[in-house]
Amino acid sequence: MLNELKPVEGARKNRKRLGRGPGSGTGKTAGKGTKGQLSRSGGGPRPGFEGGQLPFFQRLPKRGFKNVNRKEYAVVNLADLNLFADGEVVTPEALIARNVIKKLKSGVKVLANGTLEKKLTVKANVFSKAAEAAIVQAGGTVEVI
Repeated sequence: MLNELKPVEGARKNRKRLGRGPGSGTGKTAGKGTKGQLSRSGGGPRPGFEGGQLPFFQRLPKRGFKNVNRKEYAVVNLADLNLFADGEVVTPEALIARNVIKKLKSGVKVLANGTLEKKLTVKANVFSKAAEAAIVQAGGTVEVI
């Protein structure tokens, strides 16, 4: 029965209550011993410290360059824009609403994969030259946000 369920013997252990007097067994120094780095509050070496040995992350080879100012664009292909109606305005918000892109990163970049059969006004942050030419050729307009 549900009301008779109990944890297995020894499955649940009481937490160690530190610094609760001499009778508790962990009073006074609270199980930390006397003096030294580990007995102090906030004591102990920093994370990753290996006792003076060269730490693992420093032993690993470092390669390349990580640009902190890198812009990562949500990519939209011309073929994805065909689900919009003729003469419609395509904005980043409209693309998110139609589930073409999941989220805006640094903006939207339109690439020339596929063909565009609709006359659209496309508003995005970046366009490839081929995509821009294809949108204009289809009778649409391009606006850089």
